[in-house]
Amino acid sequence: MTSLVLSSSAWALGQDPSMDTKTPIKHVVVIFQENISYDHYFGTYPHAVANFTAKHNTPMSNNFLEHPNLLKNNPNLALPFLLTKKQAITCDEDHDYLAEQRAYDGGLLDKFVQETGNGEVDNGVVNCLPGNNGNLTMGYYDGSTVTGLWNIAQNFAMSDNSYDTMFGPSTPGALNLISGQTFGATEDAVGGGSAISDADGAYDDCSSSASPTIAMSGENIGNVLNAKGITWGWFQGGFTPTTPWDGNPAHKAVCGEKTPRMATDNALVTAYSAHHEPFQYYASTANPHHLPPMSDSMIGKTDQANHQYDLSAFWTAVKTGNLPAVTFLKAPRAEDAHPSNSDPLDEQVFIANVTNTLENSKYWPSTAEVILYDDSDGWYDHVMPPIVNHSNDPVNDFAPTCGGHPAGLGGADDRCGHGPRQPLLVVSPYAKSDYISHKATDLTSPLKFIEENWGTGGIPNTLGQKSFDSLAGSLDDMFDFGNHGSTPKVCLDPMNGTIVNPAGGVCPTVS
Repeated sequence: MTSLVLSSSAWALGQDPSMDTKTPIKHVVVIFQENISYDHYFGTYPHAVANFTAKHNTPMSNNFLEHPNLLKNNPNLALPFLLTKKQAITCDEDHDYLAEQRAYDGGLLDKFVQETGNGEVDNGVVNCLPGNNGNLTMGYYDGSTVTGLWNIAQNFAMSDNSYDTMFGPSTPGALNLISGQTFGATEDAVGGGSAISDADGAYDDCSSSASPTIAMSGENIGNVLNAKGITWGWFQGGFTPTTPWDGNPAHKAVCGEKTPRMATDNALVTAYSAHHEPFQYYASTANPHHLPPMSDSMIGKTDQANHQYDLSAFWTAVKTGNLPAVTFLKAPRAEDAHPSNSDPLDEQVFIANVTNTLENSKYWPSTAEVILYDDSDGWYDHVMPPIVNHSNDPVNDFAPTCGGHPAGLGGADDRCGHGPRQPLLVVSPYAKSDYISHKATDLTSPLKFIEENWGTGGIPNTLGQKSFDSLAGSLDDMFDFGNHGSTPKVCLDPMNGTIVNPAGGVCPTVS
């Protein structure tokens, strides 16, 4: 397809640059979830102990069953073991930048219990521990619990060779998702300016006042899309303040909404997490006071909301025909899969609701939904990630894993990666069906797809440091653009993840 060169001025000429794409995909929806390693969800895919039957000839993934000695003779202090639905709510493991490097131990992958384990399972009961040395990190689920995602993998495309861009927790993962860049941090910077902590964004009223914040310099995908006049938005649960900003510069909005874990125990969980909102780290793309869009028709365009929205605006945008070309979705904390505040059953509700809503909409024929995770939470995975960018910080780097070579993306330390292996799935009428891609990808691969699909070019360098998008593997292997969008939609039951065939073909959703 011949690409048109359009700027933001194209709007004035009645042209929509959002529709000028290299592929048939006109809408990308990135569901960005929390804290899951590949083996934690897909360690035995496509074989479950009960209540899940895979399609005949489903391809095998790189999992425990291809390496059965890992289940019986694992180098860690505990063996991998199956978690059940009754153990859906677990503890948050240690997933700091250095702890994860130590767990991988230079490729030996034998220190997870000592370095990232923060909980144990004793006689079937999950107990959280103060500090490390816990066997819980070796736990994994199968399709009897992670039913919805396994059914998505059965009917669309999944990668078994996708990685966190770097080692470390949520904030570096979120920043890499939108910029491929953690260098250029101030206020809570380490290692000469690279962000590795979970400090909140400096341009967010709802950031915690009890800890330092991070401000990022440079550009992100929002800036790049704005320059081309392409509509986009970040939509997050709990973004609408419970106490709105009153206009006084000395005051701040308050984000106090709580939502229930409806699939498990109905516990109320604070919905918004400031360190999960990456655009609030950049002055150019922040909506500090959490202001709403001025109208439904402005969703995806620049106004007082500055492309940052409550999750409710996503449902509105789909319903009213205002879905942006590029959409990032962040679930409320009760449904984001993060251990301790969420779980795989409540995550399933969110993913099924989003997927079913898109499949019910006019946007489905031109949409690609990408599901991926910000970090691994420290859960065990048996694959050593490829170290494509090194770091030699004697304080924050573990030399057998990350040291020994200068950083290749400009020289800044504390950007060591790739980090742990994580799930990545593509849902689309153009996705290959029941397909497992073995091509290496990372958190910046959706970024690269967006850049190439809309012809934006990559993220500009920040103070001489390149974005990881320059190294990103392509998602193209997961698509078949010659199938004319013929991969059928699959309706999921939000509460149990099973495939349903509703009367009238309208997929079910719950609220």
